[in-house]
Amino acid sequence: QVQLVESGGGSVQPGGSLRLSCAASGFTLDYYVIAWFRQVPGKEREGVSCISASDGRAYYADSMKGRFTISRDNARNTVYLQMNGLNPEDTGVYFCAGRSQDYYSEDFCRKLNYNGMEYWGKGTRVTVSS
Repeated sequence: QVQLVESGGGSVQPGGSLRLSCAASGFTLDYYVIAWFRQVPGKEREGVSCISASDGRAYYADSMKGRFTISRDNARNTVYLQMNGLNPEDTGVYFCAGRSQDYYSEDFCRKLNYNGMEYWGKGTRVTVSS
């Protein structure tokens, strides 16, 4: 059974940090692009970051550049999202999603296009407030 399970969410003060994890089971992450998205009630799902399968290239939404870092540990079958300098606008439910490597996967990853993802986790909540 294919599963993505997020963890690491929580409550932090502005300026704080969190590291989210996305653990995969039922398949090997090596051949998948893995992305993070976030959802705030009343707003459209927003792309956060993505890491490619072939060369580990990372992509970020403009507002996350310099603050967030995505990485993958294929030995642990896990992708991480290190989030620093958090602010209240980062509050939301964070989902990881994956797509197997194919002709389109790199483009979906680069554009943080959630429509292109095949598998989704159930999310982990992040709250940034003072």
